[in-house]
Amino acid sequence: MHDQASRENEMTPNAVLSSIVASSLLVAASFAHADAALRERANALFKPIPERVTEMNGEKIVEAQVQLGRKLWFDPRLSRSHLISCNNCHNLSIGGSDNVKVSVGHGWQRGPRNSPTVFNAVFNVAQFWDGRAADLKEQATGPLQAPVEMNNTPARIEATLRSIPEYVEEFTKAFGSANAVTFDNAARALAAFETTLITPNAPFDRFLKGDDNALTAEQKEGLRLFMDTGCASCHNGVNLGGQAYFPFGVVKRPGADILPENDKGRFAVTNTASDEYVFRASPLRNVALTPPYFHSGEVWDLEQAVAIMGDSQLGRELNDSEVRAITAFLHSLTGELPQIDLPILPPSSPSTPKPELDLPGQLESSD
Repeated sequence: MHDQASRENEMTPNAVLSSIVASSLLVAASFAHADAALRERANALFKPIPERVTEMNGEKIVEAQVQLGRKLWFDPRLSRSHLISCNNCHNLSIGGSDNVKVSVGHGWQRGPRNSPTVFNAVFNVAQFWDGRAADLKEQATGPLQAPVEMNNTPARIEATLRSIPEYVEEFTKAFGSANAVTFDNAARALAAFETTLITPNAPFDRFLKGDDNALTAEQKEGLRLFMDTGCASCHNGVNLGGQAYFPFGVVKRPGADILPENDKGRFAVTNTASDEYVFRASPLRNVALTPPYFHSGEVWDLEQAVAIMGDSQLGRELNDSEVRAITAFLHSLTGELPQIDLPILPPSSPSTPKPELDLPGQLESSD
């Protein structure tokens, strides 16, 4: 009897260990099931950033145009002052925007809105906060000519590019004609380069593809809240936004400190009363890298921006833990930024138009 009891006692640690292992397996299986269910819901609303974009508007991307566009992107001679390049307001080293309230352009003039990130812009349904440009090519023509931005003209840009022999050669190679140096082709080249400015393999993308460990527990809770509270009604698709237009203040309009009364958004494009204070839903990819937030650039803290959106768009006051969880999820949208080599630009020639630094009202027309 005593020997039998001893043997039973000796087996007890093994039994306990087996019980612990069995319980652990059950818990792991439960977590795996929950992750699979969360992933299934997420994949119905969102899509991963692809590794590469191969066409735009039904046309294949031409590598020679991409390389030409890369040079044009960094060339300040596309501006009237020879001081401002595309990279000034869409800095590829700091999230594809400029991290200031509103961009500063020609003659230290301030633009009317916060600069959106250029990263993943190829996936947006239209460009600019009000969607006034249908695609990247049309968007590229805007800042080049805007008086408060680069303040140039198509004719002056063409004269600049034609005065530089290396550019003439590269335009001919990229577009296959003797008279390839045109304002329109410059915009096409810039757009081709922008198709390479994508940020795949964010933790969220890896989760969508099946990696349960790509997100932390808090980020998974934030994803669940993002879907359950209604954030995903506006911020969905591959870019988690950028696909449709909504009033800023679906439920409750923010104050004038965040929503300036004189900026009526898409109304300026459509002249339709119902489009007053309507804006394109902001894409949320890499949002942690691009403060300040909203078209006004008035909010610098991402948690504060989340809380404001809950109140204004959802009519819900998110508690502190919900705000933290959603913000943690938004951090999981930061992808792998493209590695861009800084190009060596071709030198100007004696016939290259000289820089002009005066403000628009002070200029004598040279065109």
